Amino acid sequence: MDDTILLWEIPAPKVWESAINRYTAELGGVDPQVVLKVIRAAADWYWSDPSRHRTGRLDLPAARREIGRMAFEKLGRKDFELADKIADTYNAEREKGGTLAPGAIETLKNLRKRGIKLAMITNGASDFQRAKIEKFNLAPLFDNILIEGEFICGKPDERVFTHTLEKLKVSPSAAWMVGDNPDFDIAPCRSLGIYSLMVDGKSDDGFNPHKIRPDKTIHNISEIPDLLDQAQTR
Repeated sequence: MDDTILLWEIPAPKVWESAINRYTAELGGVDPQVVLKVIRAAADWYWSDPSRHRTGRLDLPAARREIGRMAFEKLGRKDFELADKIADTYNAEREKGGTLAPGAIETLKNLRKRGIKLAMITNGASDFQRAKIEKFNLAPLFDNILIEGEFICGKPDERVFTHTLEKLKVSPSAAWMVGDNPDFDIAPCRSLGIYSLMVDGKSDDGFNPHKIRPDKTIHNISEIPDLLDQAQTR
């Protein structure tokens, strides 16, 4: 869902910058750009580890507060209440900034009219992800929705894919996976024999140490119907 069906018009660093600038008067003369640089370094470190990544994405407000406090410690500051305020402001602004990818709803409706079974697999906490699904009325467009916070694991664990295939009653060779993260979306599907399409967008909180190659790269999910037509005429 995130960075595939939903996009963020304002990059994460810009949202952090806006949140920091709101509290310039409380920074005691510290350059907001210095604070931004240290927060971004803390965020890069935090999200680079798979274990922290899983813990953090299941409680994003807590993860973002931890990142803010780590940055303040690096700056030699102990006023963690201010760090929390900055993180909470970032969290609110970031979460309300999502928007549908161009043509996303039309594409999903097109695929359903073709009789194609659709499933959503998304990492993260149930409340965060369900709120976005409800906001954009996505549930009626899918035959099955699997959210990490409601299941025993999340991507890239192969169980989320095999469980979804079982729910849809579809074999791996007959399935396509569309995602934005090579390690979370593409790699496990390649090993299962699922055709993989990667949306060419970089997730702010993602990491890609192995440079996994998809079967095909697209720029927007609206390209999928044409790809299906091409596959059927081969």
